[in-house]
Amino acid sequence: MPQKKHFVQHRKRSSMFPNCDYHTHPQAHNLRPYTLDLLQPWIDRCRTKQIQSVAFTDHDRYVDGVDFNVINRLREKNPDVEILAGIELDNDPLTSAAGLRWVEKNWDQLDFVLGSVHYFHGETEMFDRTGDPGQIEARGASEAFDQYTRELEKLISRGYIDSLAHLDLVKIHGLVPDGYDPVAQFRPILEIAHKSRLAIEASTAGWRKAVGEQYPHPSILKTAVELGIPITTASDAHSHAQVGENYDKLAGILRSANVTKIVAFSRHKVSRVIEDAS
Repeated sequence: MPQKKHFVQHRKRSSMFPNCDYHTHPQAHNLRPYTLDLLQPWIDRCRTKQIQSVAFTDHDRYVDGVDFNVINRLREKNPDVEILAGIELDNDPLTSAAGLRWVEKNWDQLDFVLGSVHYFHGETEMFDRTGDPGQIEARGASEAFDQYTRELEKLISRGYIDSLAHLDLVKIHGLVPDGYDPVAQFRPILEIAHKSRLAIEASTAGWRKAVGEQYPHPSILKTAVELGIPITTASDAHSHAQVGENYDKLAGILRSANVTKIVAFSRHKVSRVIEDAS
């Protein structure tokens, strides 16, 4: 497994903060091979939303649609926007083993790999399907949260990821354990992530879901800052119209959690730190 290192080349202040979107799905939830026609609207939207760096991170079950040659041509056409080749590697019991092999094979062509948990052990359906809290209810929120964090531990130990996506996704349906303490639940994961030299993302996607808040909870973000964990930002867009969505609200959350800088990636390393200039 490649050694994880974070090398910071330089710091850059930005009038737009945050200005990176490192979780996007041009293929959405279907196999749609990359073409310039498919990807160009995402870059156009980046310009509209003042996003200077974007990562395409389709789910690993759709790797057959990823075309590095098309990404390179897109970069040539759009030199003003930094475009990262990425993938979201999750714990799908049917496809993630093949996804991991694909990531290993294409590691040197990829810039950024997200790691995520969408499945409880023994399940073949995602627990986070919109409007379907059944898997959480069947376990009870406390057991569901514990099972989720155990899956995160396994995901991290598997390797070949750069950042953890929507860290507390298990809250998606608005169900949490009695007396829930986000830091108590997730600090052990943050400590493992820190030892593994991983980043975590701050995502606006939760505002589109029943939970009605960003991922992760501000107290988790604050703890990540205290531990020195790099922060990336993301919309989890499944349409180009969602790129940079709710970043104005996210900026406020970041500031409240003492996140004054985010990081950009290139070839699996932190390439620069972007500071909040406000």
